[in-house]
Amino acid sequence: MSITISKIKSVCIIDDDPIFIYGTKRIMNEVNFTDEIIVYNDGLEAYEGLKERTEKGEELPPMIFLDINMPIMNGWEFLDEFVQLPNNNSEEITIYIISSSVDPRDITRIQEYEIINNYILKPISIEDLHNILQSIGS
Repeated sequence: MSITISKIKSVCIIDDDPIFIYGTKRIMNEVNFTDEIIVYNDGLEAYEGLKERTEKGEELPPMIFLDINMPIMNGWEFLDEFVQLPNNNSEEITIYIISSSVDPRDITRIQEYEIINNYILKPISIEDLHNILQSIGS
């Protein structure tokens, strides 16, 4: 009996690096990870875009990949605002921090946020995506 791993309805990438975004979208499509990829280039743009979705009564993407170091509004500032947004989703939202930083202070700070599921070191690999799909499928 084979186990079918379901894909994620929609994913949000919040990152200011166009090369990272391009590569991540490519491998997400390659492994059939999601139906929809929403991209924001900084935390403020993401916050405003996601807030607009909730105001229209739409669901938020159930999975968010969030970079910590971005101009205008960084990942931490985004999280502080995001956790206060009303949420129309029936399922929980999972946030993965994506970063090229291995700063222990970042790792410690991640633990302060219940909504953060995990930390992924850039670049995201096909193996990372498979592990995520397996973890939500189990």
